[in-house]
Amino acid sequence: MKTLLKPLLASVLLFSTLVSGGLHAQASTSGKPVAISADNAVLLTVFLKHDQSRNLNEIRTKLTEQELFKVFPPEGVEIVSWTIAMGIGHVIVLRFPASRLREVNLAIERSAWGPFRTEFFPTYDYMDIVAAEQSKVRKPAPAK
Repeated sequence: MKTLLKPLLASVLLFSTLVSGGLHAQASTSGKPVAISADNAVLLTVFLKHDQSRNLNEIRTKLTEQELFKVFPPEGVEIVSWTIAMGIGHVIVLRFPASRLREVNLAIERSAWGPFRTEFFPTYDYMDIVAAEQSKVRKPAPAK
């Protein structure tokens, strides 16, 4: 029984490696990045929480080694805002086509892991709704 499982397992591993490699190659050679449009854009809020066991100089050294500002965000990904929230760290809002989510994730994994703990939150713009609600309740009362 064991002798049958080894070749079967080896075949499955080889096949999955070839298939995943082919899919990766296909995804990475798809040509130009997709442009951001109203139909395909997503907002993603990224928290980069400081590793408090390291001081600022250690964090900056590691970020330089990992080339955070060179590779993140990937070219064509829009930075909507990048702020520091005291007690949290970096709070970054990005806009990009949904098809580029994997690429954004990989850029963070490769450049920010270590100095930061990361959290991701799908986000949407609420300003139009707030403005509409405010205009409803703030309309001046009609004159009598």
